[in-house]
Amino acid sequence: VQLQASGGGLVQAGGSLRLSCAASGRTFSSYAMGWFRQAPGKEREFVATITWSGGSTYYADSVKGRFTISRDNAKNTLYLQMNNLKPEDTAVYYCAASDSLYRVTSYRAADRYNYWGQGTLVTVSS
Repeated sequence: VQLQASGGGLVQAGGSLRLSCAASGRTFSSYAMGWFRQAPGKEREFVATITWSGGSTYYADSVKGRFTISRDNAKNTLYLQMNNLKPEDTAVYYCAASDSLYRVTSYRAADRYNYWGQGTLVTVSS
């Protein structure tokens, strides 16, 4: 599967953005999906994940209550709605797909994913 993330940009603190990840190739609905981010000088970190059906989600504590992950299997698209953005949310955001079956919490590990998109930059100004 090929993944293309989009929707990043510059936003003021407290603002909102919605990221999208368009998938092509193999059946999108057969993959668990996740969002990760990497800030300058830092390691890539888990943000959120959603199971193939959309029935279960899991978030990093740092974004819980502010971000919402969702998917539209009919449109082969993954979303990340980001509200109340903070300067510390500034990072390149990556979407990823996993064709393996794990407990939803296990998808917080980057090595659970087989495919990665190219990333989209989110910059939050204070």
